[in-house]
Amino acid sequence: MFNNIGVSGLIIILLIALIVFGPAKLPLLGRAFGDTLREFRSSTRGIVEEDAPSSKLDKPDELEKLL
Repeated sequence: MFNNIGVSGLIIILLIALIVFGPAKLPLLGRAFGDTLREFRSSTRGIVEEDAPSSKLDKPDELEKLL
């Protein structure tokens, strides 16, 4: 996702976020983003498990390869 940004671009983005949101709210925003991302991942895993064809999932290890 951040392959094309680079270190200098990431530092600029963090500085802009620090200026816009302030030092007090930045950790709260990061925590909220992490919680949202974690919930999204768990939801998509549930959908993938439901939609996966049973013929391809004869072994439990094959499910991990699909995820």
